[in-house]
Amino acid sequence: MATPFLAALLAAALLASPAPAVYASGGTIVFTTLGRSRYEFDIFSLPLAPSPNVPAGAELRLTDGVSVNYNGNFAPGSDFILFVSERNGSLNLYLSPAPSAAVSSRREALEAASAAATLSPLLPWEPIALKDRPSLTPDGSHLVYVSTAIPAAEPRSSWAAVYSTELSTGRTRRLTPVGVADFSPAVSPSGEWTAVASPGPAGWNGEVEDLRTDIYVFRTSDGSRRSLAIHDGGWPSWADETTVFFHRRDSDGWYSVYRAKISVTDDEVAAGSVERITPPGFHAFTPAASPGAPGLVAVATRRPGSDYRHIEVIDVSGGDSKNAYFEVTKPVAPSVHHFNPFISPDGVRVGYHRCRGSGNGDSPLLLENIKIPGPDTFSLFRIDGSFPSFSHDGKKIAFVGLPGMYVVNSDGSGARRKIFSGNAFPTSWDWKRKGVIYTSIGPDFASESTEVDVVAISLGGDDDDDESSISMKKLTMGGENNAFPSPSPDGKWVVFRSGRSGHKNLYIMDAEDGEAGGIRRLTEGPWSDTMCNWSPDGEWIAFASDRHDPGSGSFAIYMVHPNGTGLRRVVHSGDGGRTNHPWFSPDSKSLVFTSDYAAVSAEPVSNPHHYQPYGEIYTVNIDGSNIRRLTHNSFEDGTPAWTPYFLEPQDVGETLQSSGRCAFEDCHWLNIEDAQPQELIYGKSC
Repeated sequence: MATPFLAALLAAALLASPAPAVYASGGTIVFTTLGRSRYEFDIFSLPLAPSPNVPAGAELRLTDGVSVNYNGNFAPGSDFILFVSERNGSLNLYLSPAPSAAVSSRREALEAASAAATLSPLLPWEPIALKDRPSLTPDGSHLVYVSTAIPAAEPRSSWAAVYSTELSTGRTRRLTPVGVADFSPAVSPSGEWTAVASPGPAGWNGEVEDLRTDIYVFRTSDGSRRSLAIHDGGWPSWADETTVFFHRRDSDGWYSVYRAKISVTDDEVAAGSVERITPPGFHAFTPAASPGAPGLVAVATRRPGSDYRHIEVIDVSGGDSKNAYFEVTKPVAPSVHHFNPFISPDGVRVGYHRCRGSGNGDSPLLLENIKIPGPDTFSLFRIDGSFPSFSHDGKKIAFVGLPGMYVVNSDGSGARRKIFSGNAFPTSWDWKRKGVIYTSIGPDFASESTEVDVVAISLGGDDDDDESSISMKKLTMGGENNAFPSPSPDGKWVVFRSGRSGHKNLYIMDAEDGEAGGIRRLTEGPWSDTMCNWSPDGEWIAFASDRHDPGSGSFAIYMVHPNGTGLRRVVHSGDGGRTNHPWFSPDSKSLVFTSDYAAVSAEPVSNPHHYQPYGEIYTVNIDGSNIRRLTHNSFEDGTPAWTPYFLEPQDVGETLQSSGRCAFEDCHWLNIEDAQPQELIYGKSC
């Protein structure tokens, strides 16, 4: 049952909903988030006790089917669930009653509709920022969580830090020291201590699979007595006041779960002993323990031969059943990913999040408005596609599906129309000729000699809905990785990158006749200049380049005049950093781009696959001043475009019902070549 405090808290939250944001018409930025529009996550639970046959109806859906809901946690001593949700265009933390028994489909639908109408964020007063991994202290008075509300002092440093908010007053205290990042907080059963995963002073080296954290412990009340308890560990979870489970990627390549005994003295908080629980041969990560289930720990696993991660329970109590493994989710949903388990305080159920659909496949088009931190001078939308761009009358958006190229109405209405079936990237509309879109066809992420060519696709006169009128013209010859075309605003020229010299540099060619009508080289050198965009006033070409450290994989944004003069660097996230995909604002005074400027915001292994989950969307003045972070999440945001056309900031994404399908993959870097499946007999020691 809910405690009186939690019931009062939920009622107060309903009265504290923030007022809608007021937008000034200043154009629209549209971008993509890898896989995000196809997640459709909800939080579910199943009985924790092992059972060879899970009865029908045993799995309960704990969230309401609205938006994307994940990283749940049971509130102590109650039937309430804490969780993260991305509803209404921003990430926030929510508290809602958790159903305790299966209900009829009609009643479940009514309750979900009611919850969607009344659910309000726990932190309506905080700035737009990531909020993640919520826990309540045992008395229910304080919410402990991760947030990216305060910028880091240095580029490529994570903004993620742990905060504690007194829910009755809104008073918030930062528990993480300034200059340090913390992920994955876990509050001890007494509430006295909090354990976190932290990169520590060494920070982050740039690759998601190499994110190494240590586990620190500090007082929950004020962050004091912060101590390094465990070297090389992440995702801590308390089993009791002295036992912590965590994961670690070992030298053999496998993620494994460990158990540590924590000792507290007047001088320090430290791990007295550390024991590996799961053997090599399969991945086990994101462990969850609970004082209500002594001797049991729930983990997410990736077994060799399986494309999916599942929740399993391990009996670590000792005796004949020591380290026996029991399947939880595989019998219920064998072909769906299950993420980040958590155990109820009474030890009866294990929760997790998964796609609320039943398989993998395509989703309907999603245009989702994202709330912007700070003053709003434009609208911001996520689209279910890559390399989006607007037609210059604002009526259409082109984007690619890698493979496939599509055109849709800019308000998201109507069906997406495929205009090319092969692999194409990016998209850019001609300024003067209606219905002409420039792109490059061929493999992406390819070498200088790979056959890739720039083409112009014409949708056909005034009736650009007539598919039979679509035509394509090849503009480059030779195929030496000619890509990223961007037309000049006078309609005469196209800038693009080419590997024809043995290095990727920029060239300018005739917009209508391509190379045959004239071409000249714009940049030259043994480096990669790429991802170019021509400013609306015609004065500048912005591009990404590694010329500061050729071949390193590090990219910064540069600008140059079309005549080759005035070359300068605009923004760089630091040594090894990646800052890419610049696009000019309608007034040519700013750029929108994607970057690892704020590093990572969560442990990457806790998410589906992202090539760079440190990519966020930013704007910057063309003189390099006023860098502004627009997106706050733990996913990969990229390929932004900016148009003077203003899209109304409606939450169109929240009106989409689940398609019943989710299309995403697990982290590619979890795959271990030549891994041999390890025999496992469930219910017995392995």
